[in-house]
Amino acid sequence: MNSKRTWWTFILLAALAGCSQQPATKEPDPQALLQTIPAANSSQYESIRDMKRWRNPYLIVRTDGVALYDTADSAEIILKPDELLLALAKLPSADWPYGRVVAATENNLRLSEQDGVAIRKNKGIVGGLLQGAHIAVRWVPTT
Repeated sequence: MNSKRTWWTFILLAALAGCSQQPATKEPDPQALLQTIPAANSSQYESIRDMKRWRNPYLIVRTDGVALYDTADSAEIILKPDELLLALAKLPSADWPYGRVVAATENNLRLSEQDGVAIRKNKGIVGGLLQGAHIAVRWVPTT
């Protein structure tokens, strides 16, 4: 009978200890955050031919990952593909006037055949990530 009481005491103490601990702070799921942005509205952007007028996020697929183009600073923020969704999710809602759509292009600087292979690989990864997050992509030809 003593061993039974000890066992139940152990279970009760373990349950109480589990209840008193603070839950770990977890970063929000990027895909869930991105779903709060309205779906893409192609009527707002389909007529844009000059990409200087593009107001949603703009991506450049590179050999070393993907760049998120910051129009305010005319700078490329280089990311690994697995960092892309979180970076997009952290953008303010004002950066998504056309809804959940990005423009994307390939970096046209290729020094070797390996650069082309790396860009095609990253393009596939980025395209898959965006599709999985229900983000439309407007692929822009390289210049």
